[in-house]
Amino acid sequence: MRLIATESDVAEGAAWLAVQEPRFASALDLTGPLPLRLAPDGFGALLNKIVSQQVSVASARAIWGRVEAAGLASPHAVRSATEDDLKAVGLSRPKMKYARALAEADIDYDALRNASDANVISSLTAVSGIGVWTAQVYAMFNLGRVDVFAPGDLALQEAVRMLWDLPARPTAKELEHLAQDWSPWRAVAARLLFTYYGIQKNREGIS
Repeated sequence: MRLIATESDVAEGAAWLAVQEPRFASALDLTGPLPLRLAPDGFGALLNKIVSQQVSVASARAIWGRVEAAGLASPHAVRSATEDDLKAVGLSRPKMKYARALAEADIDYDALRNASDANVISSLTAVSGIGVWTAQVYAMFNLGRVDVFAPGDLALQEAVRMLWDLPARPTAKELEHLAQDWSPWRAVAARLLFTYYGIQKNREGIS
């Protein structure tokens, strides 16, 4: 199984995409070399993503800092924690439920590393609180999957709108269809589009 493990892997994918799609070549001229964006996998990575749902980046970082400081970043700790313990670090009632569901799911994270992309997504989305987007992002940026994409991501949709000069953001279905042409390097396309979006957001004040 081909994985994204190094910056050279990302560069290889970016070069392929630039040949396939001239718009990507133009975007790469703006972004320069793309970041690896690869983080450790496991329970903590998924819990962090649950914590980050529907809050600002700053709030997510603050809450996650409290989770780690309280020693609540392991399945055993979450299972043993009281409601007051979880509330004290800033988890809402739904997120307490999702954190406990993740802790009780007993996911075999080692096995996920070797599972097919489809099995990774299906295994993770079987857990309450983990949707398709979260599973796709985990596959891309924690497991290094080469050909996973997240068409429902608003930043990716907006990046494509700008780069393709579209009148409106593509829907998730439209973007999923468009991204088929970027296989087998769709996760590198995501890195490129995220990076491009960040640059344009800073330039134009996109909210």
